Amino acid sequence: MFDLTGRVAAVTGGNGGIGKGIALGLAEAGAAVAILARNESKNLAALAELRSINANAIALRLDVNQRTALQSALDEVAVKLGPVDILVNNAGIAIPGGGLRLAAEDWDRVLETNLNSCFFLSQIAARSMAARKSGKIINIASEYSRFGNPIAPSYAASKGGLIQLTKSMAIELAADNIQVNAIVPGWIESDMTAPIKSRPFYNEILMRTPAGRFGTPAECGGAAIFLASHASDFITGATIFVDGGYAIR
Repeated sequence: MFDLTGRVAAVTGGNGGIGKGIALGLAEAGAAVAILARNESKNLAALAELRSINANAIALRLDVNQRTALQSALDEVAVKLGPVDILVNNAGIAIPGGGLRLAAEDWDRVLETNLNSCFFLSQIAARSMAARKSGKIINIASEYSRFGNPIAPSYAASKGGLIQLTKSMAIELAADNIQVNAIVPGWIESDMTAPIKSRPFYNEILMRTPAGRFGTPAECGGAAIFLASHASDFITGATIFVDGGYAIR
């Protein structure tokens, strides 16, 4: 039920952190994987890692904010690997700035990256999936889709919107046998979270997390394998928290 052999997955922001953990997990489960991300050197490094486990993989340079490039990117994936069966909307950014100080262009950039691009990529992929009556869309949200964030309200708003987009598209696409679900990672080991370990906030996180540790990108990959596989064919519009219990304490 978890075998992804013969399936094609596209992972935005798949060249590092959670995205790379998901890309590796899907590849290990048998999927051909396309990494779609902006940083060419990180793309090449992630591609080498995928190929080291004998994955059928490609990496394409893509800025998800460039709407006119989205269709051509998925078209190129289709030519090189086959039509996309699994879309993982993982690319995201956070720009600090409270409601009184955040510049309009920073608000727009966060919403464009974290929410708008997910809609437009999903729309493109879903048209192809609907024609084949099969597909999986996985959106990577955040704990801040549930909690408020006074430091980065644009980030919280974008991720809250992504959960609602997940539910709405899940309803619409169910008749075409396309499942749309979301993963909410908690505190995950990555280059981005590494500096937190030197701050007092780190111990607060551990105390609040029943599992008593940070998660790993591979653990997010495990949830993605489930949501990408036939094991989840009757699950849609769901949000899975991969956070060691952080959100329930």
